[in-house]
Amino acid sequence: MTEQTPAGAPNDSRAASDPGADGIGDEPTAALRSALDEYQLEPEDLALLDGQGEPSGAEPVRSAGVLAIVGRPNVGKSTLVNRILGRRAAVVQDQPGVTRDRVAYPAHWAGKDFTVVDTGGWETALAGLGARVAEQAEVAVRLADAAVLVVDATVGATDADQQLVRMLRRVGKPVVLAANKVDGPSVEAEAARLWSLGLGEPHPVSALHGRGTGDMLDAAVAALAGAPSGPALLDPPEVRRVALIGRPNVGKSSLLNKLVGAERSVVDPLAGTTRDPVDELVHLGGRDWRFIDTAGIRRRVQRTQGADFYASLRTQGAIERAEVVVALIDSSQDVAEQDVRILQMASEAGRAVVIGLNKWDLMDPERRFYLERSVEQDLAPWSWAPRVNISALTGRRLDRLVGALDQALAGWGRRVSTGRLNSFLGQLVAARPHPLRSGKQPRILFATQASTEPPRFVIFATGFLEAPYRRFIERSLRESFDFTGTPIQISVRVRERRRR
Repeated sequence: MTEQTPAGAPNDSRAASDPGADGIGDEPTAALRSALDEYQLEPEDLALLDGQGEPSGAEPVRSAGVLAIVGRPNVGKSTLVNRILGRRAAVVQDQPGVTRDRVAYPAHWAGKDFTVVDTGGWETALAGLGARVAEQAEVAVRLADAAVLVVDATVGATDADQQLVRMLRRVGKPVVLAANKVDGPSVEAEAARLWSLGLGEPHPVSALHGRGTGDMLDAAVAALAGAPSGPALLDPPEVRRVALIGRPNVGKSSLLNKLVGAERSVVDPLAGTTRDPVDELVHLGGRDWRFIDTAGIRRRVQRTQGADFYASLRTQGAIERAEVVVALIDSSQDVAEQDVRILQMASEAGRAVVIGLNKWDLMDPERRFYLERSVEQDLAPWSWAPRVNISALTGRRLDRLVGALDQALAGWGRRVSTGRLNSFLGQLVAARPHPLRSGKQPRILFATQASTEPPRFVIFATGFLEAPYRRFIERSLRESFDFTGTPIQISVRVRERRRR
């Protein structure tokens, strides 16, 4: 991908630097740099050339415990999660069954960091998709350090609430009772009736308006006091983040479950089962990875409605949080326009890309031949992305996924020294100069790599470089420096000579 973009941060501690022995001394580079003094440079140009910029890399997230939010469908669990987080992170809609997987978010209250886990509605005597959603809620409670049971105070304790209480007692985790939908003093009497559940004092709250949530959170943080003491790292810095993206029902959740070796994500033949991004730490290829299962993207976000709209937004957020994406394509079907849009979304976000052709076990030899030709034609703009033929159902060739991820991340973090870059461009322009336009030919003065992850290059020139020539520079960079698996962003800054 080639864009006219502003320069980014100049370095990253995990960037793969170009070898120091590039054959280019400091003197030629300094001479090219000094020649720029004859041109009108902006303050941001000087900052870029001097190697100034904001350091990249975020602090590792720490947590003092895990708090699971459980309850029947449509009692306001996701709304309460959003209230705890202070933002709309969980998908919320005025109908039951919107949340299906268990989804973890980092949270903070009263000086304490913890992880809050949103769950799907828990009910008994369910079958199919509903049973798997309830199973994920039970798993969330077993893995948590404490739980918040959310009950609709306007309805009171139901038989399902009583059964949920018995399940919580079997697990043996500390439980805080939240009587939700207490929007005013007149409803507090209804909340008091929840003492009958035998979980201690019910905390009247309004997840929608925030009423009483502070006292409830104080009790929840106190319940987490029995969690492992001291801040615990959720993810060490070396754990790379991988997002699984694609159209609905291409096998993203099945792939995550196969990698984890357990039913981590709810899987159902119904397309669009996953709504919230589901992440899990996976040991693969001798080390840990953070895999993020996302909702299937049906169409353009602006055209989606209801829960699917918010799920698409969460998927975009998951792509932003990831370092590399695995774009899954159903090999039993032809490459669709939506597959192309999803790849565009990933590359425009500046993430490393691996293309996974899933359901390869369903392919006969003749179909494989025509599919490979179709992929080469329809996905030609992403010919730089490694391709892996896999089967999430059987686990076929999943061992090759690690090599593709490593290759894409290496290209994503690769840095080319300024001397080698300018030597390369000098030879490139001498062999194939920019075409004349209106009797003028723009000249490249100097170039530098502004940042990595993804690689961003800034070229100073005497005139605008047209899109075909920028694409030619991008292809040449890939061939010469092995930028496999990563988009490349090229920014051109046109500068004129100073007037004497």
